[in-house]
Amino acid sequence: QVHLAESGGGSVQAGGSLRLSCAASGRTDMKYAMGWFRQAPGKEREFVASINWSGITTYYADFVKGRFTMSRDNAKNTIYLQMNSLKPEDTAVYYCTIDDDDHGLGLTRDPKTFASWGQGTQVTVSS
Repeated sequence: QVHLAESGGGSVQAGGSLRLSCAASGRTDMKYAMGWFRQAPGKEREFVASINWSGITTYYADFVKGRFTMSRDNAKNTIYLQMNSLKPEDTAVYYCTIDDDDHGLGLTRDPKTFASWGQGTQVTVSS
């Protein structure tokens, strides 16, 4: 059983930055892709970004390309999402997930595919 814990959310003004973290624990083997989804009030959970185990391959939703950057520190079993140039429409609860069944996170973006989720962290961007 994998445990995922997000942190780093908060409230910022448009144009500001935040850095989200997600620490994974509970398994001895963490060599899996991990990623971020978000869910705004009244909307479906949507894919934001993912990174493979080596950190070489990343995927981003079109609406965050050029603004958000994913990275990971495998020694800490932690992934990061650096969010710059934030917009009010980025307001949502951000969740991390791990692709421990090798569904191809990044190319596969349906949140129903993934079983392990953190509790989420709120990001609020004001105009």
